[in-house]
Amino acid sequence: MADDNKEKWTNYLAITTVLIAVCATLSTFKGGGYSTKSLMNQSLASDQWAYYQSKGIKSYVFEAQLDNMTFQKSILDQSGKGKVAQNQYQVQIDLLNKKINKYNDEKKEIKKKAENFEKVRDDCKVHSSAFGIAVIFLQVSILLSSISALTKRKYIWILSLFVGVAGIIYFFDGFFLFF
Repeated sequence: MADDNKEKWTNYLAITTVLIAVCATLSTFKGGGYSTKSLMNQSLASDQWAYYQSKGIKSYVFEAQLDNMTFQKSILDQSGKGKVAQNQYQVQIDLLNKKINKYNDEKKEIKKKAENFEKVRDDCKVHSSAFGIAVIFLQVSILLSSISALTKRKYIWILSLFVGVAGIIYFFDGFFLFF
């Protein structure tokens, strides 16, 4: 009779170990996916910030030209001569102001995109972290189940179930982020 009871719980041990191993595999897969997505969004954000900086440099060059044109026009204004030249300077100043405004508008859009990529990256890191913690608990649970099977000690299997439940909770947390 004792052998029948031992036989029954070892069957449950095998079934729960397989289920926990499946959850561990899925956690590893999903955690890796989120980790990859996080890295990709970090790369995209970095590209956007580099683009933002290039627009800033171009804007700065036009601002320097604008300062120079404004200074030269002010010298002409003081002399009172060269009305045609003053008009040409004003046309160039207006053109430079338009370009500067265009670059500033583009920088705002680029910044918004970069910040969105960073937000997705941060969200993916949280998901990936939860799956990583799940894998740790689930692997420890599998280890304890294996020890239980080898030593034929039921209390170790019960302990492995508690650790496995913690892993499964983190596994679901990886999807829904309720912690």
